[in-house]
Amino acid sequence: MVNKINKSKTFHPLQSQVELEFLEALLSPDDATYPWNPADEESETYFLQLEQQFLMQDVLDSELTPRSEAFYSQLDQLWSNYKQSDCNTPATPVTTLQETLHNSFGSSIPTNWLNAIALKATEVFNTQQSMAEQLIQCVQAVLPTWGSEDLLVLARPFAYAMRSSESQTLESVLNNVDNREWTALSQIEQAKASLAIAYYAFSQLNNSQQQP
Repeated sequence: MVNKINKSKTFHPLQSQVELEFLEALLSPDDATYPWNPADEESETYFLQLEQQFLMQDVLDSELTPRSEAFYSQLDQLWSNYKQSDCNTPATPVTTLQETLHNSFGSSIPTNWLNAIALKATEVFNTQQSMAEQLIQCVQAVLPTWGSEDLLVLARPFAYAMRSSESQTLESVLNNVDNREWTALSQIEQAKASLAIAYYAFSQLNNSQQQP
């Protein structure tokens, strides 16, 4: 008798996934329970909502690919138009001078120095300042800690060379810079090289102004 009682109290675990799902359905709230009776009035609403969900998913799947392709195609077209308009933008004196300096000295002089010198040279080119003062301002754009009096001593040979249309000073300075690391140069060498670049920049601006 005791054995029968013990056997009756023995726990039998669920044997399959189907039983687990069935138990979950029974324990679920009433509004989320699957309508087991298709003839029920509420069953029609349930199946209609379910069918609409499947139809909406089918519509999304069928339209997603062509719409995404059209979207990316439009992005490609906009990017192409942007690049074309950017290429067709007329060059300004500053950008033209910067490109000239990059082509001539880009292997020896840092790009940011060339850009700063070209920008300052374009700004002061048509001012009433002397050539030495213009050269000094170009160098101070990249070496702001240098005083005008110190730079004036270094700038005089370039100012004289520009008046006499000589280029020996430019060549001698740049020959000293070539094949050397910019950071390895002393500040005086960097200042002289910057003056040489500014001297060359003013020569280019002067030549472009004289062209018809």
